[in-house]
Amino acid sequence: MVYISRQEHFNAAHKLYNPNWSEERNTEVFGPCANANWHGHNYDLIVTVKGKPNPETGFVIDLKQLSTVIRTHVVDQVDHKNLNLDVPFMQGQLASTENLVIAFWKILQPQIEQISPARLHSIKLFETPRNFVEYFGEEG
Repeated sequence: MVYISRQEHFNAAHKLYNPNWSEERNTEVFGPCANANWHGHNYDLIVTVKGKPNPETGFVIDLKQLSTVIRTHVVDQVDHKNLNLDVPFMQGQLASTENLVIAFWKILQPQIEQISPARLHSIKLFETPRNFVEYFGEEG
């Protein structure tokens, strides 16, 4: 099995805020990330797929096609947007990095299956250079 990754970048704003909690509870749990005026990140997204190289091309997946899928279905939807207000697939959920990678998985998995026999292996999303989430598609 060969693992191949593509990295993309986007900028987005959000706030962490549970509407069922008081202002005090949100500030206690989320700190400055609950700022009423939002805050932003320069996100780095790494999508890894796995598979066997195609004997005719030597590719697990065509990285140009993978990049196009990621940009069209994810990056273009979130770049320079407010994740809480502007992104339909994030409506009704906390705009945490954890919830974001799960949403990205649900979007990308079927798209990747349409362009290649390779399978989505993981999504890693860096919120900052020191804080990131990695998701392998398991839930529960």
